[in-house]
Amino acid sequence: MSNQPLIQDSIEIDAPPARVWDLVSDLRRMGEWSPQCVRMAVLGREVGVGTRTVNLNRSGWKRWPTTARVVVFEPEQTLAFRVPLNRSVWTYELEPTATGTLLTESRRTPNGTSKVSDLAVAVGLGGVDPFEASLAEGIRQTLQRVKAAAERA
Repeated sequence: MSNQPLIQDSIEIDAPPARVWDLVSDLRRMGEWSPQCVRMAVLGREVGVGTRTVNLNRSGWKRWPTTARVVVFEPEQTLAFRVPLNRSVWTYELEPTATGTLLTESRRTPNGTSKVSDLAVAVGLGGVDPFEASLAEGIRQTLQRVKAAAERA
């Protein structure tokens, strides 16, 4: 089966966009939010367009590295980074609401994923459908963890 061009979910957070932004834009904390990301190491000091990261991901006992580059950085609005290995773009969009913030996380693959990624997912991660189901669940969990942290603060 082919990759979904969009996997996305949203959550309402009872906290202002500035607080939510502080959490999602601190890429060094991505391992706290995402069940798939073990660690995201930022190369350089400040995060902005062009910032590069080295990431360690997991699925069960399996681990694999990736890299990413920030492609959109609009404070309190949008953060997006592209993973060259699989050509995916991960995005966090913040929208003010009457009670706080609507946070949306998405994984887009507008041009499909790379053959290397497709092979790795097929052979090492159980196939596209189960892997993408785990990504959708991971997005849901990430949003819930960010919500809990933002509402605790």
